[in-house]
Amino acid sequence: MLTHIDANGNAQIVNISEKNITQRLAIASGMITMKKETLELVQSQGNKKGDVLTVAKVAGIQAAKNTSGLIPLCHPISITGIEINFIVDVKIPSIKCVAKIESTGQTGVEMEALTMVSVCLLTIYDMCKAVDRGMVIGEIKLLEKVGGKSGSWKI
Repeated sequence: MLTHIDANGNAQIVNISEKNITQRLAIASGMITMKKETLELVQSQGNKKGDVLTVAKVAGIQAAKNTSGLIPLCHPISITGIEINFIVDVKIPSIKCVAKIESTGQTGVEMEALTMVSVCLLTIYDMCKAVDRGMVIGEIKLLEKVGGKSGSWKI
C-alpha cells in the first residue's frame, strides 16, 4: 500500500495489492557536459578524488536502492537487476549515462531509473567541480518502460 495526497492535501492509502505482479523494466538517460580537459582527466583516471565513473556507478546503485527515501510517496521495490553505462563523447565533450533497472512486482521502476541517472551525473559533478564548476547536467529522461497495467512505452 502507498500513501497518496489528494487534491485537498489529505493522505490517502492507495492499495496496490490488487495489481498483477509483472516483470518491470525502465531505462533512463542523461548527460553532463564539461571542459575538454575535465573529460580527459576523467578518462585518464587522474582525478584526485579517484576513479570518477566507478564512484558514480556505485552512487547510482545506492540511489536506486534508496529512491523511496528520497522521493515522497515513492515506495520500496525489490530490484532484480541494475545496469549503468557511461558513453564518452570527446567532441561535445560530455558523458552520457544510461541506466537500466529491473524488478518483479506490482509497481513500476521509472523513478528508480531516473534517480540513478541523476545521482550518477551529480556524482561526476561533485568529483570534478574543483577543476570545472561550469559543467552542465541535463537531458534527463525516461527512454523506455516495460510492464504493468499500462504496458510498454518507448521514446
